[in-house]
Amino acid sequence: MSGRGRLALCAFAATLMAAGALLPLVDPATWLLQAAVLVAVQSGAGALVRRWSSARALTVTVQALVALVSLTAVFARDHAVAGFLPGPDAVRQFGVLLTAGAEDVGKYAIPAPETDGIRLMLVGGVLVIGLAVDVLAVTFRSAAPAGLPLLALYSVAAGLSGGGASWLWFLLAAAGYLLLLLAEGRDRLSQWGRVFGAAAPSRRGRGAAGPLSSGGGPVAPVRTGRRIGVVALGIALAVPAVLPSLSGGLLDSVGNAGGEGGGGTIQAVNPLVSLQDNLTQPEDREVLRYRTNAEETSGMYLRLVALDRFDGTSFRTSERPIGDVPEDLPRPDGLNGNVSTSEITTNISASGTYEQKWLPLPYPATRVDIDGRWRYEPAGRTLVGDEGQTTKGVQYSVRSLVVNPTRQQLASAPSAPEALAREYTKVPENLPQDVKATALRVTKGATNDYERAVKLQDWFAVEGGFRYDTEVRSGTGVAAISQFLRNKEGFCIHFSFSMAAMARTLDIPARVAVGFTPGAPQSGGTMAVGIRDAHAWPELYFEGVGWTRFEPTPTRGSVPEYTRQETPTGEPSTPAAPEESATAAPSAQPSTQESCPPQARRLGECGDTEEPGAAAAGGSGPPLGTILLVAAGVVAVVLIPLLPLLWRTRVRARRLRTAGQALAAWEEVIDTAWDHGIPPDESQTPRKTAVRIILLGKLEGAPAEAVHRVADAVEQVLYAPRPRPATGLAEDAARVRRGLAAGAGRAGRLRALLLPRSAVRVVWALSDRWTALTTRWADHRRRLLTRWSTTLRRPTRQRG
Repeated sequence: MSGRGRLALCAFAATLMAAGALLPLVDPATWLLQAAVLVAVQSGAGALVRRWSSARALTVTVQALVALVSLTAVFARDHAVAGFLPGPDAVRQFGVLLTAGAEDVGKYAIPAPETDGIRLMLVGGVLVIGLAVDVLAVTFRSAAPAGLPLLALYSVAAGLSGGGASWLWFLLAAAGYLLLLLAEGRDRLSQWGRVFGAAAPSRRGRGAAGPLSSGGGPVAPVRTGRRIGVVALGIALAVPAVLPSLSGGLLDSVGNAGGEGGGGTIQAVNPLVSLQDNLTQPEDREVLRYRTNAEETSGMYLRLVALDRFDGTSFRTSERPIGDVPEDLPRPDGLNGNVSTSEITTNISASGTYEQKWLPLPYPATRVDIDGRWRYEPAGRTLVGDEGQTTKGVQYSVRSLVVNPTRQQLASAPSAPEALAREYTKVPENLPQDVKATALRVTKGATNDYERAVKLQDWFAVEGGFRYDTEVRSGTGVAAISQFLRNKEGFCIHFSFSMAAMARTLDIPARVAVGFTPGAPQSGGTMAVGIRDAHAWPELYFEGVGWTRFEPTPTRGSVPEYTRQETPTGEPSTPAAPEESATAAPSAQPSTQESCPPQARRLGECGDTEEPGAAAAGGSGPPLGTILLVAAGVVAVVLIPLLPLLWRTRVRARRLRTAGQALAAWEEVIDTAWDHGIPPDESQTPRKTAVRIILLGKLEGAPAEAVHRVADAVEQVLYAPRPRPATGLAEDAARVRRGLAAGAGRAGRLRALLLPRSAVRVVWALSDRWTALTTRWADHRRRLLTRWSTTLRRPTRQRG
């Protein structure tokens, strides 16, 4: 196999190995087979063109056209000309599919179904990356820059998986890139001819084998290169594993809850980073099923984690110490014996498709019986998976308390401990003043923290005119909460974050909990929790009761009994069951009576209510289409400025390989001088041109002598009847380049390297080829017209 053929095959393999990182994102994975076939066709087209022509522009153009025709035949056949040629209808169909794909990415959680739109985005993206890798590594024979598009492809997969990309995919992508580098190295070595000392005496007579010995084994340079590559890859995989401070990188599959024995910490993370992308999913998917002996399930929230660090924009988890899970969990902070509690038992089963490192638990749990590698974080009373442990398919039993404080107990609660109050009432100095001003205005007239909390909850849920809308963007910066308070539309993140922030400005300790609403009852006495039941809510601290749930989000969850100002008559607590939590639409009674209690109106019992949105605790990251466009933009931004450098490097390498020919060495000297600010003058003889380069380039010593030697060799070729053979011209051209660079200064050297002036020859060459092509076409068309006109005018002769 030729060197280019080997490079093309390795570029194909490297592209598919990097594309493997996208496999966990879509189910089923049949798209990869389709992408492999199309990339193979694209690479084959490039190989055929390269056999017939050395014009790189022609090779790239043909490959791009083949890719476009292939995509048209696969995805827009019914709209294409002759079933495979792209036309206006096919272009419109591509637009429809890409739009649908972007919408599907926003609707579905990982793994997403393989819709036509998503399949086009995946296959098309891999095809574009494959073209970039083939162009760089094979057409331009520069394998090192081909790592950029491969890295972009892997980064897309790692970004969409929320940092949960498996180390296996990184290993595959890195191995593919290493394979490409080794293939290029072997190709370069093969151009040197036989390596002396590679063959043993017993192998004499088998001929030179280039960089491989006669017996087929790799010689020292190849073996050394492979060893260096393997060692480097091993270090890249091993170093993050042995340095805990480097956790959270591309290889960290589910985050770090590290530590040995009873120690360790849980790193600060944000589990809501991608919540909004899953709120509008059209289909629910069961993630949990549980059975409980609780008499009432309306308050059976399943809590994942508490977000306690507020930066002015959002709440996040703090870095907390963790330890082994105790047999019996300690008593909840702040809960004393005067508050009524009852213990319940809940058996929970997680779906095989639900993968989360936090364990859903009723709050507050007192005992958890579960197998696996789980650690306990006492401040938030959460269990977090260790060493890759997730909720996927786990079954466990939980004992927990149902806390039933009275309104009087909450209203008369004493101040929180100083340390706790200091931590959980902290707000950044740059928090907009209108947040606190609004909190003071809404709670005006309240005499204690409990009344203030209820007023905040009812203002968000009913009285403030807020609207639940999953299409609202989360916003950025410290003004995000102010924007939400002005626009009055958002989803659970906005409501819970805003209420917790406003409570903190009133010196009420507050944090945000993330988890699931109770779910919907099923036959057999079980409860099913869907991905749409994911939710966020504020928890406020009251001494004697502990952390207490509030529900400010309209049409979501259930209002705690201890926050109800009036008890609805007729139906005690069944209105909470319909929460069916977003899996069933609430019944709406067209009523706007002034006497309707706020809590009943909030539950949808006395007026139109909006259908609740959906939330997911997982995360699929930014939309795939956006990431692909950004990745393509990054690759373009990096590669386009490097094109002159790549072209000049390639031309220099080709000339120096043939520098035994004086004209090639002379062209390199002329272009090198041009790159350093000495434009060529074709009106002068080689000897005068050499003098001009020496004077303007301020060359002395060996570089000046090298210019004269190359010029003499050119004059021998041009004018001598029998030219003397010249040797060492490649070294002379290199000496000239070093001499010009030494006298140019740092700015001049960078200009010559990154923006070589001689790269304008590419434009001239393209212009010449275009002129030649149009001239040939005009001549061909003229001959055809002449032939046709002669045929049409030929008289018919009749014989008598």
